[in-house]
Amino acid sequence: MPITLKNAVAAAILTAILTTPLLGLKLQLEGYRVVLQAHWTPVLIAVLAVFLFQLFKPALSRTTANIRLPALPKLQPTQQRYALMVLLAVALVWPFFGSRGNVDVVTLALIYVVLGLGLNIVVGFAGLLDLGYVGFYAVGGYTYALLNQYFGLSFWECLPLAAGMSALFGFLLGFPVLRLRGDYLAIVTLGFGEIIRLLLNNLTSLTGGPDGVSGIPKPTVFGIEMARTASVEGGTTFHDMLGLTYQGGHMVIFLYFLGLLLVLFTYFVTSRLIRMPMGRAWEALRDDEIACRSLGINPTKIKLSAFTLGAAFAGLAGSFFAARQGLVNPESFTFIESALILAIVVLGGMGSQLGVILAAILLTILPEVARSFAEYRMLIFGLVMVLMMIWRPQGLLPATRPHVELPQ
Repeated sequence: MPITLKNAVAAAILTAILTTPLLGLKLQLEGYRVVLQAHWTPVLIAVLAVFLFQLFKPALSRTTANIRLPALPKLQPTQQRYALMVLLAVALVWPFFGSRGNVDVVTLALIYVVLGLGLNIVVGFAGLLDLGYVGFYAVGGYTYALLNQYFGLSFWECLPLAAGMSALFGFLLGFPVLRLRGDYLAIVTLGFGEIIRLLLNNLTSLTGGPDGVSGIPKPTVFGIEMARTASVEGGTTFHDMLGLTYQGGHMVIFLYFLGLLLVLFTYFVTSRLIRMPMGRAWEALRDDEIACRSLGINPTKIKLSAFTLGAAFAGLAGSFFAARQGLVNPESFTFIESALILAIVVLGGMGSQLGVILAAILLTILPEVARSFAEYRMLIFGLVMVLMMIWRPQGLLPATRPHVELPQ
């Protein structure tokens, strides 16, 4: 048997073993009984596709050896600024034309933009692989939820406190990982994220356990509620003050603009930081830690600053997420969230802020658009990531560095 046919058969058998539990077996409810039913069509399609691909792979390699895949254009800093201005203009008018559901989906995308820009500090600029970033996200969300539940603090009072609490956790996490790098650093941060989730799940008396914290109030407009009726007797609401008819879409639009404001704040701060000596030190640490030490830069302080600032932006996103949802529980902060945020940074281009923004929008909105493929969402997501690593490993929009060229 030729070696190519052997490889194709082996790959087909392995595909059948891996896809049968995922695609071939499904639990269905029949009356009061849960039965396991087999659906072999998706498994057969996957096995046949892998077998044919492996069988004709040598021929395809010879045929496509001289074919180059199209490359996306590299945007210069000036072009990126124009692209950001266009995105901002579209974002400002979008809620007045989109439906309520679409505006709410884009609001969720804005949360992931803030998370992506925050993780970009740790992974993209400092080069520290963080797989537990969702832990800081959870700390921010629960900070607002618990401070409001036990002390009655408002969203605007809790917003900086949530950022500060997440920054404190990032600072504390920085100490045990100062001597670690690469895979060891990833394992420690992954463990940190799981520890946070398990603590939230088991501290029932404080966090509500698996049920979480509910009844979290929405943000106010300078202390004026955007609700049908005021929660305090004799109080006024936003639509009463302006003489408008109350509509539920007003709160959705307000949350959208609040999320957009957080994105603009995060982008402004991070874009300034990377131009400061701290940002240059992050890049030096990422490129070569030994050279970083030889230049007199203290890697300890640089790692701590990256973890602390990145965690602070996760806290901002977490508190806004709690306000938007009105409910937080440990299931909202699983490892898959960390993987999704890391995928946003890698797909957009590590160190590229515009790329991270575009990737966050794509990975959040496209699954909502293609709901008919919801069962195969992670399969398609993994395939897209594999193709991106083959086709454009530097990301959608690679980071561009300012440079000086001497005349010839």
